[in-house]
Amino acid sequence: MDLLHQYSDDQNDDDPDSPSQSPSSPPRLLPGRSGAPKVDDTMLALTVTSSSALSRPIDPTQHLVGFNPSYEQLWAPIQGPAHPYAKDGIAQGMRNHKLGFVEDAAIEPFLFDEQYNTFHKFGYAADPSANNYVGDVDALRHNNAVSVYNIPRHEQKKRRIEAKERKNSEENGEDDNDEEEAVEIENPASETWLLKNKKSPWAGKKEGLQGELTEEQKKYAEEYAKKKGEEKSGFGGEKVEVVKDKSTFHGKEERDYQGRSWIAPPKDAKASNDHCYIPKRLVHTWSGHTKGVSAIRFFPKYGHLILSASMDTKVKIWDVFNSGKCMRTYMGHSKAVRDICFSNDGTKFLSAGYDKNIKYWDTETGQVISTFATGKIPYVVKLNPDEDKQNVLLAGMSDKKIVQWDMNTGQITQEYDQHLGAVNTITFVDNNRRFVTSSDDKSLRVWEFGIPVVIKYISEPHMHSMPSISLHPNANWLAAQSLDNQILIYSTREKFQLNKKKRFAGHIVAGYACQVNFSPDGRFVMSGDGEGKCWFWDWKSCKVFRTLKCHEGVCIGCEWHPLEQSKVATCGWDGMIKYWD
Repeated sequence: MDLLHQYSDDQNDDDPDSPSQSPSSPPRLLPGRSGAPKVDDTMLALTVTSSSALSRPIDPTQHLVGFNPSYEQLWAPIQGPAHPYAKDGIAQGMRNHKLGFVEDAAIEPFLFDEQYNTFHKFGYAADPSANNYVGDVDALRHNNAVSVYNIPRHEQKKRRIEAKERKNSEENGEDDNDEEEAVEIENPASETWLLKNKKSPWAGKKEGLQGELTEEQKKYAEEYAKKKGEEKSGFGGEKVEVVKDKSTFHGKEERDYQGRSWIAPPKDAKASNDHCYIPKRLVHTWSGHTKGVSAIRFFPKYGHLILSASMDTKVKIWDVFNSGKCMRTYMGHSKAVRDICFSNDGTKFLSAGYDKNIKYWDTETGQVISTFATGKIPYVVKLNPDEDKQNVLLAGMSDKKIVQWDMNTGQITQEYDQHLGAVNTITFVDNNRRFVTSSDDKSLRVWEFGIPVVIKYISEPHMHSMPSISLHPNANWLAAQSLDNQILIYSTREKFQLNKKKRFAGHIVAGYACQVNFSPDGRFVMSGDGEGKCWFWDWKSCKVFRTLKCHEGVCIGCEWHPLEQSKVATCGWDGMIKYWD
């Protein structure tokens, strides 16, 4: 038909008078017809496509494939001659390692180790790219394709013995084997004997409860318990001298003619006036300690007795109003006593010593009610001031913790563990709901009582360690003795801010934990210092009011009398306690 079309076109070109050449008549197109029979060529096209695709190799460097290749095509070896300019004949795009092409494989470390060790042990391993094994095929059959991790060691040993027995039975026959086995069973060095007599290590022991101990066993058990107790009291190898708790009464009689105890406060003791005055002269000296005095505390509310803790390991209580003599000595610590604290009614007190013990004493009888220890040195002890919580003891330890005990049960009920250095002070604020602690880490931390989470953390680059803190009588301010020779004032309100307008300085306390204190009316601030002086400042103006030369050496503690407003007691490292008026 195509030829006929072409022929007609040629004819038209030659004949200028033909009607097709006239511009008015449109060209006539004849439809093409095929004389071939109708054949379904779908299958043929598929066959041609598949054969061409199968025959076409995939270039390993190309990133795009224009058809869906089969698995065989993807994993077929590279066809054609080696690359003329590439090392090992590998095209540049295929090289991902200096030795050629390394195929990525995801395999667990355990599985890899298993096959690696199996190959080195037995000589065969599983091929990860196919479901077959590589290596020693005979060993594979012999071991039933087990890996080193499939089979426990005792099972391997058992199998070896069984295989050995089978081999022997095959070689020597059954009769010989029986004789040999009998000999092997008799020989404890043989594996057969071990297999036959394999028992648990406890198989031969009698079951049931232990009977009565013999006298020798009892004696040994007592000695062992005693030895362990001594080691425990020494806390980690350090030998601690065990001191028997005892107390000596030095007064005339423990009860007067009316049967009143010697610690009973005088009935006429009451504040003479509300106005406090600065003392001027020395009125009395208590001397009885053989070493420095580290702390003094007046009897709560009345101040008719004064308690002192000393480095000579003793705690003494002195009369203030009448004789001015030592009334009782409490001996129970084997090292220097660091801190003391009265209960609210004064009938009991706590003492903390460098022998790592905290002792709870009965003031009147001198008996130790209980002893508490954690194995660390307690630097400060405090009873909760609430009347209903007088059984709760807080102690700041050398291991950066504040430990809380219930003294009724003797159990530790809470540990406040946030400080980065030894804890120096514990001061209750906000109606005893919170307490403030200071530490050698140069920070102040405020805690909610009973909750070991810091609610306020005060730490500034300019801050120094604060070894003594005292609460103002109106409970709105805290005075903190800072070791850069100044007393800083912090608010006890929510923010616990530093009061920058109030700062008391002039004394030298660097290196000493000199006590800071307030007069009962809150008008004066006082502190000892490292040169034996006692300093008095006016609370409002922050000016130095008076200094008294009190002690030879360090004046470490000072307390204002709770009732007689112009009297002050001081203590120093010269072993003296002085009373000023």
